[in-house]
Amino acid sequence: MEYRADQVPMNPGVYPYQGQQQVQSTVITMAPNVPPVRDHLPWSIFNFFYMNFCCLGFVALVFSVKSRDRKVVGDVEGAQHYASTARALNIAIAVLASLAVVIAIVTTLVIVINAK
Repeated sequence: MEYRADQVPMNPGVYPYQGQQQVQSTVITMAPNVPPVRDHLPWSIFNFFYMNFCCLGFVALVFSVKSRDRKVVGDVEGAQHYASTARALNIAIAVLASLAVVIAIVTTLVIVINAK
């Protein structure tokens, strides 16, 4: 008996303690292999709570959740689209927030140095 690659018999033979009774086989059909889609949800949550520059953290969080929803439904292409948007927004948030911190530190140093 030949099986397809996605069908594997669980109990193809007879159990030794059952004598000559025939046991039915159970076949489990596996879903096709889908490449994993990174939805960047932890990064978006971090940016939402700690680096929410101009509410971009909230927008990135929304796109991450949409990506996860698409992934659960099985729409890999939609999940990748939303995930790439969330990734781009998270990168923009990190850059803008880092620049804001650097500008604040430099401004504070200039004010302190000029005050002396």
